[in-house]
Amino acid sequence: MAKAVSQMNMSVEEQNRYLALDCEMVGVGYRGKGSALARVTIVDWNHNVVLDEYVKPTREVTDYRTFVSGITQEILEQSATLDWESCRQKVLSVLEGKVLVGHGLKNDLRALDIQLPWYAVRDTAKYEPFMKARFDDGVLWPQSLRLLAKNRLRREIQLPGEAHSPIEDAATAMDLYKIARKKWEMAMDYKISKTRSIEQQTQR
Repeated sequence: MAKAVSQMNMSVEEQNRYLALDCEMVGVGYRGKGSALARVTIVDWNHNVVLDEYVKPTREVTDYRTFVSGITQEILEQSATLDWESCRQKVLSVLEGKVLVGHGLKNDLRALDIQLPWYAVRDTAKYEPFMKARFDDGVLWPQSLRLLAKNRLRREIQLPGEAHSPIEDAATAMDLYKIARKKWEMAMDYKISKTRSIEQQTQR
C-alpha cells in the first residue's frame, strides 16, 4: 500500500497545496492536567520537514510527559527559541493558502489558537471511512493514528515504550490522506458545491 502511495500521479504544484501538522504538549497546572504547546512540526507531501520548532511554554511545566512527548526540561531549555505568539505567527504564515492534513487536528489547532475554514482541513481522525462503530448504536468513533497506520498502511508507529515522533506522526497522517485522497476530494467537492449553492440561494 505504501508503494501505491508513492506512485500517485500528481503535479508538484498540486502536491505543494498540502501540509501535515502534528504538535506535542507538556502538562501544566495541578498535576500536569492542563496542556501547553511545546513542539510544532509540519511536513510536506513528501515528508520533508517544513517547520519543526520547540516552543517556550506559556505556563510553568509540571509534567513534561516525556514518555509520550519525548520532551525533557533540558530539551526545552536548550531548544525552545520561540515564544507561543511567535510560533503561532510562523505557523499561520506557513499554512497560508494550504490544505492542512493531520490526525486529531482540533487539539493541535486549539493549542495554537488557529481557526481554519472547514474546506481547508483534512483530519484523518474524522474521515468516516477511517472511523469505527464501537457500540451497537452505529455511532462512529475515531481510531488512533497507531491503529490506522497498522491497518491501512501496514506501518508500525508509536511503539510501546518509545516517545512519539511528531515528524513520523505528521508523515503518517499525510500517507493516510494519500490513500483516501480520490474519494475524499470527491466528497469535499460535493460539500463545497452544495455550500456555495445554499449561500447563493440565501443571497437572492
